[in-house]
Amino acid sequence: MQRRESEVPLVKRVYLDNSASTRVDPAVVEAMLPYFTEKYGNASSLHVFGREAGDAMERARAQVARLIGAKPSEIVFTAGGTESDNMALRGAARQKGSGCRILTSNIEHPAVLETCRDLEGEGFGIDIAAVERDGVLDARTAVGKLNGKTALASIMLANNEIGTIQPVREIAEECGKKGVLVHTDAVQAIGKIPVDVKKLGVDLLSMASHKFHGPKGVGALFIREGVRIRPIITGGGHERGLRSSTENVPGIVGFGKAAEIAAAKLEDDAARMKKYRDRLIDGLLTIEQAHLNGSREKRLPNNANLRFVGIEGESLVIKLDDRGIAASTGSACSSKKLQASHVLLALGIPEWQTHGSLRLTLSRFTTGEEIEGALRETPPAVAGLRAMSPVWRKLKAGERIEGVKNG
Repeated sequence: MQRRESEVPLVKRVYLDNSASTRVDPAVVEAMLPYFTEKYGNASSLHVFGREAGDAMERARAQVARLIGAKPSEIVFTAGGTESDNMALRGAARQKGSGCRILTSNIEHPAVLETCRDLEGEGFGIDIAAVERDGVLDARTAVGKLNGKTALASIMLANNEIGTIQPVREIAEECGKKGVLVHTDAVQAIGKIPVDVKKLGVDLLSMASHKFHGPKGVGALFIREGVRIRPIITGGGHERGLRSSTENVPGIVGFGKAAEIAAAKLEDDAARMKKYRDRLIDGLLTIEQAHLNGSREKRLPNNANLRFVGIEGESLVIKLDDRGIAASTGSACSSKKLQASHVLLALGIPEWQTHGSLRLTLSRFTTGEEIEGALRETPPAVAGLRAMSPVWRKLKAGERIEGVKNG
């Protein structure tokens, strides 16, 4: 569908794609600036510029650690969530040795699923636990897939598309009894719900700064004290030899500040986002043949993911963009791949309906006015697309469509 640049937005431009990336908090920008222009040393250098950079990194390490209830020594800085996932899976699996097995779920981020497929080619076995129709794993079913060769389980804390929260603590408890390491991709959960590595019982946890108002290009992997993994990037021996590369000091400083703010504002931010999220979901469900994807209760406070029967989600995203609303159909990493979402298929949603999904995600800075704008603009956008949809017309007429079950 061609974007119509001449169409004038009916509301001020609204950003509701915060699971893709967030606005950097002004206080984070302020904290970062000196490390571009005044304190720009390499943290590995021995002179005062290097010591300033190194000290700033360690303060940030402590800030990130406090956010998740960890020790500073358990935090390894990376370039983002994808690298953290790769470091956890490849590093832990290779430390255990080829022939062991990895347990994961069928709704993981591609950074986990594609890495598992790659490791399978290296001789590691992969077992995949399927979520229920609400997008949440049954912990007993998942741990039932553990066997004597399972060395690692990687289960996301919250899904990046539909926002469903997984029973990581229950799974980790059973894994611990069997000596199985547990990794969780917590990229979407950090800053939205309380995350405590001790209460979760995990050994490895991935996070990314830009998902909660920090800068892009920086993340971290929590590695529980005593857990050994092999580095996947070698060279200068940075980050205790686990992640060689000159550190992104301004980014790390920003990450630390974002973590500090998230810890202080978590309760208030979550309550506000949940209120707006519920208003959004309730309003959009009044549209004919609109359905919520995933559990309503076990869900991140900032995520609304719905499908509208009879239209294409990509067309709806473009239509809303023309009307001033920035949204997505799912994961930003997959937004240009015109194929059915593996997450929505895992819920048992028919493939033809998965293409009509819309993800609206909120942040600390989302306002009630913006939510009302989205509620005002989405129904006519859906109606306009349905007016041009042969599938919708046939469904309304009760006609049979090849490959599609009516209703």
